[in-house]
Amino acid sequence: DKITYSTAVSACGKGSHWDHALMLLVEMPSAHVELVISCYDVAISACEKCGEQAKALRLLAEMAFAHVELNTITCNAAVSACEKRGQWDQVLRL
Repeated sequence: DKITYSTAVSACGKGSHWDHALMLLVEMPSAHVELVISCYDVAISACEKCGEQAKALRLLAEMAFAHVELNTITCNAAVSACEKRGQWDQVLRL
């Protein structure tokens, strides 16, 4: 269910296992579990911590495509991911 997936994504994010967090996000719709903003937040933050700026931006784009409203946490994590990689041009496109 949503709580179980959210908890698992959060645990992966806190452990800097961005790849596992992304796999869980991909799995959620096929398991008929609604993707919630907190799952995206944690996954983007995990990507940011591991220097996976491209993955963080891809998640941000997926959120927009799925009409998931962005929040401050999401945007800050994406900006931080770009900043760590010196990708200020990407930040300006957000």
